[in-house]
Formats: sequence, C-alpha cells, structure tokens
Amino acid sequence: MKIQFDHQIFASQRYGGISRYFYELVKGFDALDDIRTDVSVLLSDNHYISDKKHTNQKDFLSQQRFRGKYRIYKIVDKVYTIQQLKKQNFDIFHPTYYDTYFLKHIGETPFVLTVYDMIHERFSEVIDPSDKTSIRKKLLVEKATKIIAISQSTKNDLIEFFGTDESKIEVIYLGNSMFPELQADTKLKTPNKYILFVGARGGYKNFERFIKSISLMLNKDKNLCVICAGGGKFTFKELEIFSSLNITNQITQYTLGDNALASLYQNAQLFVYPSLYEGFGIPILESFACQCPLLCSNTSSLPEVAGDGACYFDPYSEESMRNSITTVLGDECLQDELRQKGAVRLKQFSWKKTAIETKKIYESVMK
Repeated sequence: MKIQFDHQIFASQRYGGISRYFYELVKGFDALDDIRTDVSVLLSDNHYISDKKHTNQKDFLSQQRFRGKYRIYKIVDKVYTIQQLKKQNFDIFHPTYYDTYFLKHIGETPFVLTVYDMIHERFSEVIDPSDKTSIRKKLLVEKATKIIAISQSTKNDLIEFFGTDESKIEVIYLGNSMFPELQADTKLKTPNKYILFVGARGGYKNFERFIKSISLMLNKDKNLCVICAGGGKFTFKELEIFSSLNITNQITQYTLGDNALASLYQNAQLFVYPSLYEGFGIPILESFACQCPLLCSNTSSLPEVAGDGACYFDPYSEESMRNSITTVLGDECLQDELRQKGAVRLKQFSWKKTAIETKKIYESVMK
C-alpha cells in the first residue's frame, strides 16, 4: 500500500503543528509493514523534512530570504505534485491542507483528509472575507473518502458546522515530540521565577486577556516574570499594553527550537494555555513531558486532551484565570499533583499510536 502526500503544508511552514504532524506520521510509517509513502515536495524550508529522507527536495534558494519566496515554492511544488498525481502510482492520496487543486487530477483514487480544527467556522466573524479556507475545507470534507479529526471536539464541530455524516469521521489523537531528557538546554538564561506562554498570541489565542489577568500579580511580585516562547516579536500594540500595565520589564519573548523550549517548560513555575479554541493542543503534551504544571482553558478540545492533568479556568474571564493561577502558584503540593497526573495522562498519546491508527484508516479505505 502506497500513500501519496502533497506539498501544501511543507511549502508554507518552516515550523508548525500541521507540518510536524505529517512528518511524524510519515516517519511512523517507516516502522510499519506493508506501507510506503511519498511526499511530493521539491522546494521547501520546512525544518522537519530537511533530512530529505522522504522527498526529492532540491537545494534552491534555501538560504535566501526575500519577498515572494514561498509563493515560488508553492507554484513549483504544486506543478510537481500534479505530475505525481497524474502518474497514479499510489493507492491513497492524503493532502496536507485544504487546497482543492487535486480533485481534477486524482480520478477515482480515494483520498483521506485530516481536519485539524474548525477555527475558521467557529470564529468566522474575525476571519478575513477574502479567506476561502472554509469553503475549500467544506468541499474536501464532502468529497473525501474518509476524514480524520484530531479530537472528538473537532469531530463534533465538523458535524455541527458542515453536517458531516458521523460515520465518515474517525478520531485519531496526535503524539508528543518532546523528550526533555534528550533535549533540555541548560545554557538558556531565564528569570528565576516565571510563567510560560507558548506559541502565537493573536486573536483566539487570548494572550491579551491572559496578560491583563496577571498584571496585578506581576506588580505585586516584581520577581515574577512571563516568558513567551515563539509567536514572533512583540507588536507595538502589545508593548503599549505592557507599558500601560507597568510590566514591560517582566515580559520576555524568545524565538527558539525544541531543545531550548524543553528547558523553558522544565524551569517554569507554570505553563498557562488560555486559548479560546484548539483542535488538539500539542503544548499540553509538551508540558506533561517536561513535568511543568499546566493551567488551561476549559473549552474546545483542551479538557479532552489534558484530562485530570490540568487546572482549568474560564478563558473569557480574567478573574477566573487570575484565581486559578494564584491558587496553583501558591500551592506546591498541587503543582506536584499536576505534574504526576500529567505524566500518567501523557502515556495515552504517542506518534506510534497515531501512525498505527492512521494505517488502519487507509486499510479500511482500500477494502
């Protein structure tokens, strides 16, 4: 059985949860019998597939940075993918995002679609009207032979927004890629006492409400800091908010790799995940792996994934967030309990399990 993956996410992401998912999936299949894969990528800066083990990548402009670079990548890779599709030298096609370009090229070959979240549908009022992601996603959901949802929450949302037949959707959880005993970077200089925030900060990530909720704590304890891992440099608006709350010197942003991120998790007082919505939430598993006490929103997939390994709050309430953070910060026994429960919960998730369950979906499609 041969599975063809396309270029979409690898041509547009250097790092990111979706490209990591497909990389881990393809890598997991290497250890299984009776399954072969091909990823139709010629040009990519994606970190995960940089070893070129599963692609025919060429070193072209990889060290250059200029406007329009990724547009060139996408055009070249799409042409290459279409060439591969026309050859029909595979049993199942698995696109890596929601571009519908391939529908006129795969004929009767079945395709499996992974749906990561329903953010465009859940928060449609803040999505740019020119963004066609939701329209394309709906068309692919309708035409797909089988759909993989990365959480029961995402499956429920698919049924709610698109009216998708429940029997067409299978839930397969993601895995953990962070192993701190191998990755911890002790050279990273950090404050002695900090709360960790990971990833993008805009919109539904709820960063502004989080910062406002803990500003009183930060002003009471000038030794307490916030570290933001990833997400890009602070915007002018964010810096203005920090200044107005008198906490500018207590908030730092780092752009870093997995090694340093593991170290940040391990040394943090807490990891706070205030997102209004997530399709799964890989940072939950990262915090469990690094024995970092987790506080997170009680919405969407987050309770489903975190189980009893987290302390929850209402992400729409600054008071709820503040109270939860204050409680856990002041209770070392509760912190230890969260670490222990997180370690147990983590055992339910692995990329090996993801690969095995995904292979079963492919096999069911082939029958």
